[in-house]
Amino acid sequence: MKADCKAYKKSSFGPAFLFLNKTQRRALAVYYAFCRLMDDIADEPDVPDPQGQLNFWRQEIARVYQGSPETDLGKELVWLVQNFRLPQDRFLLLIEGMEADLQGRQYQSFEDLQWYLYRVAAVVGLATLDILHVPDRQAQPLALALGCAVQTTNIVRDVHEDAQAGRVYLPLDLLVSCGLTRQDVLTNSQPQKLAKALAKTASLSAVLYRKAGKALAGLRWRQAVPCRIMGWVYRANLAKIKKTGFVFQHKIKLTRTEKLQNIAYALFKNL
Repeated sequence: MKADCKAYKKSSFGPAFLFLNKTQRRALAVYYAFCRLMDDIADEPDVPDPQGQLNFWRQEIARVYQGSPETDLGKELVWLVQNFRLPQDRFLLLIEGMEADLQGRQYQSFEDLQWYLYRVAAVVGLATLDILHVPDRQAQPLALALGCAVQTTNIVRDVHEDAQAGRVYLPLDLLVSCGLTRQDVLTNSQPQKLAKALAKTASLSAVLYRKAGKALAGLRWRQAVPCRIMGWVYRANLAKIKKTGFVFQHKIKLTRTEKLQNIAYALFKNL
């Protein structure tokens, strides 16, 4: 598998792609190809032996760091690791997050959910910031805040789609506080109560976006703008969902015009 730059550009990361140099674009395309593959293994219903495939990739990452991968993508990852010095956990922790999805792991509280958010979101942010050459002391708080803001936005946006796959990411204590059970979320049998739970999750996202804005303030423009684009676009998507009162049936997305408008904001304004 070769890194697909076109697929990367069509992703949520796509607009940020335009503000990188050629080497960084290749690097992010390679890392995105890995993330996309892990996500497909965990999410696509027709994938044979998904746990076995994740096990293979855990072993393949070890071979990448030994310089002897078996796959085309693994060979691209060798180039990425050698040129940008990504730590092994940028790959292995993401695999752990995908395993949690396969296992149907449930989360008791938002504090418990942090375990998952770090693996599927913050780690991706850290790898991105490695590629942008952001020092670790600045990268850690930014990746944690922005990555978790984006992922909690995804939890709100994708709640019904995830339910169709038998997955509920909303913490169990939040459900109880809103008078919900996990089954209520899976069947959407209590939409007004679910809206209350989604609103509380959106409030957490808003706090995390503000933290991300503070963390972004110390970055150079070229380092900050890809992150600001991500933040502006996802925060605008969350605002659009909020206008429904958090009562909706299908995934709500920004229109092309709305997305472009927020990209323009990100060029000149911090989060």
